[in-house]
Amino acid sequence: MEILEKAQKILEKHPLCNRCLGRQFALLGYNMENQTRGETVKLLLTMKAHEKTLAGKKAGGAMLKTLATNGAFPTARQILEMQKKRASEAKKCYLCEEKVGNIGELAKKAVELLSDYEFSTFLVGIKLPTEIEEREDEFKAEFGLSLGEDMRNEFSRIIGREISGLTSKEADFNKPDVSILVNPFSQQITPQINPLYIAGKYKKLVRGVSQSRWLCRECKGKGCEECNWTGKTYADSVEDFVATPTLELTRGKAAEFHGSGREDIDARMLGKGRPFVIEVKQPKKRFINLKTLEKTINKRALGKVEVHGLELADKGVIRRLKKGEVIEKVYRVNVEFGKKISNKELTKLEETLKGTVVHQRTPQRVLRRKADKVREKYIYEAKVKRLTPNRAQLNVRCQGGLYIKELVTGDDGRTKPSVAEILDTKATPSELDVLEVIERKQK
Repeated sequence: MEILEKAQKILEKHPLCNRCLGRQFALLGYNMENQTRGETVKLLLTMKAHEKTLAGKKAGGAMLKTLATNGAFPTARQILEMQKKRASEAKKCYLCEEKVGNIGELAKKAVELLSDYEFSTFLVGIKLPTEIEEREDEFKAEFGLSLGEDMRNEFSRIIGREISGLTSKEADFNKPDVSILVNPFSQQITPQINPLYIAGKYKKLVRGVSQSRWLCRECKGKGCEECNWTGKTYADSVEDFVATPTLELTRGKAAEFHGSGREDIDARMLGKGRPFVIEVKQPKKRFINLKTLEKTINKRALGKVEVHGLELADKGVIRRLKKGEVIEKVYRVNVEFGKKISNKELTKLEETLKGTVVHQRTPQRVLRRKADKVREKYIYEAKVKRLTPNRAQLNVRCQGGLYIKELVTGDDGRTKPSVAEILDTKATPSELDVLEVIERKQK
């Protein structure tokens, strides 16, 4: 069935506006809007019907009346008037019900709602009433239409083009800075400001600083006598040192800190630092100077925390951090023994730990937040240095995820082998430092 014949059958049964009729043939033609397609099809049908009326065929008049009423096509109505014939009032579109507002105005409203936010890329999403979507699906099936496009796609394209023209910003279907949800029927527009991700590495230069902000258990952050009205269990955290200046600069609503693992509050993070990402929610400023931010963070951290290598990132970096992309870590810990240790015993400790697989059941101290299971972690290298007759310094290069304190104490037999087990004496860790975090190279 040719295009005009199919369009005629459609209009004989259902009234359609130019846009909705043209959309059914969207894959035909080039560099043309559906509004123009629909108008062109109606014009050709009108010319065909006019030709028939001039030849005295009644079918021509009937078609002109269909185009004037179900097609709401002015030219068809004018021809009927010239021929002293009348047609009923134009009917509203069967598919969109003439409820769709001015597309240009919708785009302008969207741009106004985004005026307080910096962005480079955007994405338009379309929300349609369920009954409208179902009606068009049934309509396409009824007439066997396979060369059209969805109403959702059409509106997304047109509104996106309008917004791009008004802002000189580009549409991005993968990682847009902002998303705009538009309902062309209700005229409702909902902007969604996507997070800003900043990656870097931090060093923790003193002990007593937690990685994350810990709210006071008593007041849940409101402030009470227990926490000296700070709302926090620990006064300082890497998260606070990083998040506060970042929020001030980006004017974001909130920030979430993501680290590649964590060290204990009494451990330092030295070397090149630990990878992290700060996720800023609903930032108003995206075009920020990361060097300025880095300097501000380090100045306010007062030598307790230091960040470097700040760069813009995406959500994928967080996924890699959470998956444990750290494959090796290097630790240094001082160990106090329950007795004097000989040089022979220290050599035995070093040789036993090197190249061994440690079977480590989840430590008792983290059971409340970690699953109780046995993990196997490999020790690549171990170096022992005597400090006093009953104290030594242990350097360990191991697989990421090994709990070093429990490697020293044995954790009541939950970690095997352990320093305490190998030397058959009590072993107590102190002054734990993370010297290096080695990440898996990204392909």
